[in-house]
Amino acid sequence: MLVIGHRGASAAAPENSIRAFEFADKMGADGVELDVRLAPDGRLIVKHDPLPKEAAVLDGYPVLSEVLAACGDMLVNVEIKNSDDEAGYDPTVAVAELAIAEMRKHGDASRWIISSFDWATVQRCRQLAPDLMTAYLVMNATPEVIDQTAAAGHAAVHPWEPTVDQAMVDRCHGAGIAMNTWTCNDPERLQELAAFGVDGACTDVPDVALMALGRRISPEGQWGTRA
Repeated sequence: MLVIGHRGASAAAPENSIRAFEFADKMGADGVELDVRLAPDGRLIVKHDPLPKEAAVLDGYPVLSEVLAACGDMLVNVEIKNSDDEAGYDPTVAVAELAIAEMRKHGDASRWIISSFDWATVQRCRQLAPDLMTAYLVMNATPEVIDQTAAAGHAAVHPWEPTVDQAMVDRCHGAGIAMNTWTCNDPERLQELAAFGVDGACTDVPDVALMALGRRISPEGQWGTRA
């Protein structure tokens, strides 16, 4: 099971900060997850919550190019924030083309997963970049959601961790797609998810997750072999 730093190693540094992504890399995480939004001035801002209206305040947040440069060679799950129930929703999904272009500057297609809670957004990403992995973010991966995601050609579905059980994982794999979950910090539950066959788990504590999975000896010790 891949260990994915949720907004970086967000228990060790502020979420979606350069330091959080650098820490995740140093801890040995397989990858990281980040949130990107399109600012009115065209910048790709890495921030989970809706952007402030004051342009000067935006300078306090990193831009996508800076974050990707801090991610080393890790897998990066770029979550595009573009929900119709939030301010700034863009039905044209202009952020997608810009984000994809930036990602391509920092590595080949195998490094990236693009995800979104908005179905139209993830569909647009798949249309623009069929060579990149795309995933549908959901609270609960019902059988209908899994079948819909697989039929549209996406690589994975990303459900909320408390909803995940063995049957859900088996149905995803039976449909030919991966199942990555968010966000788990409990060592015993991480072990259970791995036993289910979950492909990747987002966590605020990549170091704790790696220890739980037997891939790190101790906080001060040597790294284990990656699966």
